[in-house]
Amino acid sequence: MPRVPAVAVGDRAVHGWNPAGYAALLGVPYAAATQLPPRELARRMDRILESAQGLVSRFDERQLDVIPPERKRSIRDLGFHIFRVGLSFIDTMDQGRMPDTWFEERAPAGMQGGGDVARWGALVRARIAGWFEGARDDEFERVLEIYYGPQGAHDLLERTAWHCAQHLRQLYWFIGKMGVTPEAPLTDADLKGLPFPAAVWS
Repeated sequence: MPRVPAVAVGDRAVHGWNPAGYAALLGVPYAAATQLPPRELARRMDRILESAQGLVSRFDERQLDVIPPERKRSIRDLGFHIFRVGLSFIDTMDQGRMPDTWFEERAPAGMQGGGDVARWGALVRARIAGWFEGARDDEFERVLEIYYGPQGAHDLLERTAWHCAQHLRQLYWFIGKMGVTPEAPLTDADLKGLPFPAAVWS
């Protein structure tokens, strides 16, 4: 297996994000949840990124330098990563492929304060919104080459939305530890239908 995610049983394996394939490999029943439509997923992802933009702007430089024991990236890099994950969907649709190196990127040297990260997030949101405005519905039927294996565009969009949401939950965790109440936090309705992990750190 070149990279995770993957499940192996003996000499059999299923590579890539493939819950149905994992269930078949393990011999357990599986019923996929109803998937949100692409345009709704796009709306949810923008709401998630909007929340991240407002949240990360509240961290000062000292707080952004903190590297939590749960991860090997600083809070600054975590904030940057949320927007990079969102942007990765557009880059993949443009290029037809997603290398794993995109998720290893860190905040550039000039991105010091929370405001710097938030401003870049605003640019990312604008690019994503522009892409969806011009996208045809059949774009979401494409199959893309992802570092963990082929994946449909609709599935990748769902994965991207919940990936962003999962990291936003981690930012909420940090700001809660500092005793700061987030402004306009996400509601259950914003996250309903996104199949992200139950645990904040997973």
